[in-house]
Amino acid sequence: MPSTGAKDPMRADYASTRQQADGAWVAAVEPGSPADDAGIEVGMRIDAVNGVAMRDIIDWRWEADGQVAELDVHVPGDDRPYGATLFREMGQDWGVEFTDVLFDGVHTCVNACQFCFMSMLPEDARASLTLRDDDYRLSFLQGNFVTLTNVSDDEAERIIRCRLEPMNVSLHAISPEVRRSLIGRNAQRGIDVLERLLDAGIEVHGQIVLCAGINDGDELRRTLDWVEARPSLTSLALVPMGYTRYSRRFSASFSEDREASRAVVRLLEPYQRRARETLGITRFQLSDEFYLAADLPVPDARSYDGYPQFYDGIGMLRSFLDEAEEVCAGRPSDLRDVARALRACGREVLLVCGEAAQGAISEFCVGWARRCGLRRPPARPCVIRNDYYGGDVNVTGLIVSCDLLAQLPLDLRDAVVVLPEAMFNFDRVTLDGDTQHHVREELEARGALVLVEQTTPGALLDGLLRALA
Repeated sequence: MPSTGAKDPMRADYASTRQQADGAWVAAVEPGSPADDAGIEVGMRIDAVNGVAMRDIIDWRWEADGQVAELDVHVPGDDRPYGATLFREMGQDWGVEFTDVLFDGVHTCVNACQFCFMSMLPEDARASLTLRDDDYRLSFLQGNFVTLTNVSDDEAERIIRCRLEPMNVSLHAISPEVRRSLIGRNAQRGIDVLERLLDAGIEVHGQIVLCAGINDGDELRRTLDWVEARPSLTSLALVPMGYTRYSRRFSASFSEDREASRAVVRLLEPYQRRARETLGITRFQLSDEFYLAADLPVPDARSYDGYPQFYDGIGMLRSFLDEAEEVCAGRPSDLRDVARALRACGREVLLVCGEAAQGAISEFCVGWARRCGLRRPPARPCVIRNDYYGGDVNVTGLIVSCDLLAQLPLDLRDAVVVLPEAMFNFDRVTLDGDTQHHVREELEARGALVLVEQTTPGALLDGLLRALA
């Protein structure tokens, strides 16, 4: 079975640079597989399975669920499709992969959200970044958040019939007038579809982008009350609205307001307490930015219910801090080996990060030094200020090449520069359109030893061990 394109929890495929597929084009065929035996080859297109037209990978998985599959296959250069019959043993894979998970194009957004990040991009942003997707299939397949405002009755029925769950749904507010102000004239459709899915028992993870003075305070209470009464909505994430220097509407958010952030933390606490008492889970969860802005410690790991919305910034700090403690306590010999190798080559480690991650990474580096009895840490955070976007953008995943190259020293002969995987999409391209290959070349020309790693303590240590061996 082809990959579903499931989202890497540490990295967003924020905008692929590849052209989107138009049809179910075959990207790979496993030798000796049922697809190979039937003559399926790379570059062919599968138009139908058992007489059902292929819209997406969901149709493929649903219709080709048995031991026999009748395919209508298109061969480039041949106007007439031909039929192919695939047979497989119980549990055997068909052995075919496709170029994309959507075969009929992305369903785009019909909303006009006040806080839409797409409206805050620089004018020279590449076109793929301005594609406003709002596709329920990508919610199921990749974990994207969708509003459901463009979902038809037939599509809602498909979600229910095929049990496409969990769905990740942007809720934002519940009062009709507030929703319409925030989202646009199609706002009510999203609630109608969401109610239908919840009534059918579809599991939903919800999200609220909180905008000061718009959907916080009393409106937030109304929304939380609405969610509290609907147990199929198994988690709700609250994230602060972010803005760039290109925003015409916003010039401040919770990130600059300690007391406003603390008020949100306090407002959520009784809902969290009741959820733990009645359901055994915290359910209502705040993104890390709220705790940072409020100058409050992040909750313990149990409060995150297994991190169902990790990529949404829910619990990333807690997970990092806990893993840092585990690595320092459980892998002292590896930490010492890396420290010795760094001394031998006369280098220190620069852990590239956004401003928001500086404190957590510093804590890991200090713990590393303490565990090894070192006077100074062998690694330190290398904070990159986001001048490209500006505003309150300060996360590691939105670091761009032009800021990185402008702010790193010109002489890096004494440095091991660790670049976060999160700043590159799956095509290894940054948000400002530079390639990972070019970034590495530029830094290596300055004398750096360059690594690209996941920004977790264990992955960082593993990468350093490999590079310095």
